[in-house]
Formats: sequence, C-alpha cells, structure tokens
Amino acid sequence: MIKREDSAAVIEGKGTNTRRGFLGVAAAGLAGVMLAPGIRLIEIAQAEAPQGGAKSTVRWGMLIDTTKCQPGCTDCVTACQTENGLTGGTRPTDPQWIRKIEIKEIKTGRTASVPVMCQHCAEPPCVDVCPTGASFKRADGIVLVDRHTCIGCRYCVMACPYKARSFVHEDVTDQQPDVPRGKGCVEGCTMCVHRIDAGNPVTACAEACSKAGHDAILFGDLNDPSSEISRRVREVASVQLRADLKLDPGVRYQGL
Repeated sequence: MIKREDSAAVIEGKGTNTRRGFLGVAAAGLAGVMLAPGIRLIEIAQAEAPQGGAKSTVRWGMLIDTTKCQPGCTDCVTACQTENGLTGGTRPTDPQWIRKIEIKEIKTGRTASVPVMCQHCAEPPCVDVCPTGASFKRADGIVLVDRHTCIGCRYCVMACPYKARSFVHEDVTDQQPDVPRGKGCVEGCTMCVHRIDAGNPVTACAEACSKAGHDAILFGDLNDPSSEISRRVREVASVQLRADLKLDPGVRYQGL
C-alpha cells in the first residue's frame, strides 16, 4: 500500500470564443438567458475547440520512471517555470504547472520522488465541468485552457483529482511570447504545446531531465507503435495515477 505525502490532480477542457464574445452573446440574448438559464453557456461550451495542428492519429504522452527521478532534484520544475514564464514563487497562490511530491510505501518504507502535472486525460473531468468551453481537449490528447474564454469560475480546479490546475491571482508580467497567460484565468501544464506545434516534439521538463543525466521523463506519441514511449509502455509495467477513476491519463508512471 502506498501512502501519499502530498495529493495529486488532473483537469482541463474545450473552447474557442473570447471572453468579450461571450459577454456579447449574453447581452444580445438576455431575454433568452432569463427564460432559459444556462442555454447560452451550453451553446458556447459545445463550440468547436481550437486544434492548431493537432491530429487525432497522435496521442502525446509521458512515461515517468520514478526509479530514475532523484529526490531533491527540481530540474523539471525549474525548466517548466522558465519555459512558460512562471515566477517560481512558493506561496499557495503562485501558479505551478509541475511539482515534485514524495511518496512512501508503508509496509517497506520505500520512498520515491514523483513529478506530477496535468495528466492530460482522455476523459478529462475539467472539460466536463467547464461552463464556457474554456477547458478543452485537442485531437492529439493535449488538454488546454483558452484564457480568452475562461471566466475564472475554477470549477475545473475543483474537478481535477491531481491538483494540476492553478488560478492566476495577479497581473502577469514578462510573459513568454509563445505562452500567453492572464490574470483571472486558470492554467496548467500544456505539454509544451507551443513546441509541438512548432515541430519540436519534446517538453521542457523531459529535455531538462535528460540534460541532467537522469532520463526519468520520456515524451512521445502513445499511438505510434514504433515510438520509444509506446515500446516502453508495452514492455515495462507502468501505472496511471488514480486509475480507478477511469480517466485514461496520458501520463504513465514506472516503478510505483
């Protein structure tokens, strides 16, 4: 039996309309909203999500080897912060897209250090609960948040069982041009989607882990039987966090 020292989480969803567009729709159809509360939100939530260059034949994922993940090492966390323009603050309100947690097996005392981020579920609860469609899943399995559509309700934060989403409480400065962020919005790990869409299929965390010589994070296409990640998943036992929820996360863990 494994005891968590720090609980984990997942989530995200779908969307397209801007916040200004949403307010415009609400204003234009005020009578309809009053007669049938929720109708407009449902219509917006059902809008087609932006897909970029995503293809349904691909499913991006990660395999994390906890036997190689070094206790005390935060290279993946630092790389994520640098790549995405996060402050790296330690306050409870500071956004954090990836975090290290320590787990301990009660019977044997064996410990492991584990990076946890958005698990990019095939059945993301964050998408299900989002009233505006801001949380969405791309065709390639990456779960994202459209900051223009997000109204900051934080339903997705509550729905995520991996605690993988953060709310931006303060103004954002010195943003990375490829990673737009905004106060009043929810955000989380994007699997470095800006890199993928630019033709660089490796996440910042996996790259940093490899450069440090640990090679604990493997990123790739789970749908490609010839990819290294698919081969490893077939040959080596791995688990999904909270597999009992049947969310089919795209992040797998080896050695737990």
